[in-house]
Amino acid sequence: QVQLVESGGGLVQAGGSLRLSCAASGRTITMYGMGWFRQAPGKERELVAAISRSGGTHYADSVKGRFTISRDNAKNTVYLQMNSLKPEDTAVYYCAADHLGSGTREDGMDYWGKGTLVTVSS
Repeated sequence: QVQLVESGGGLVQAGGSLRLSCAASGRTITMYGMGWFRQAPGKERELVAAISRSGGTHYADSVKGRFTISRDNAKNTVYLQMNSLKPEDTAVYYCAADHLGSGTREDGMDYWGKGTLVTVSS
């Protein structure tokens, strides 16, 4: 079992920055592709960014150039640096783990955190 706990969400003005953290416990994340997903009110959950076991990254078009995903296996933690935030980035952000996978497929994720709310005001 892997437990994932997100932190770092909050209220920020448009143009601002936040860094989300996803702390894992129970098992090392070295064998997991990790993904950040988000769900805005009234919308379906979507992939934001993913990082593979080898460090390869994938981003949704809507966040390319603004968000950066990274992982620190020594700390068993994954990060999402979010810059130039827009009101449309407002959502609950979830961290998820994909055993031996790429971390890009929502239906392929094995473990999920409970989410952290990001609100971007205009």
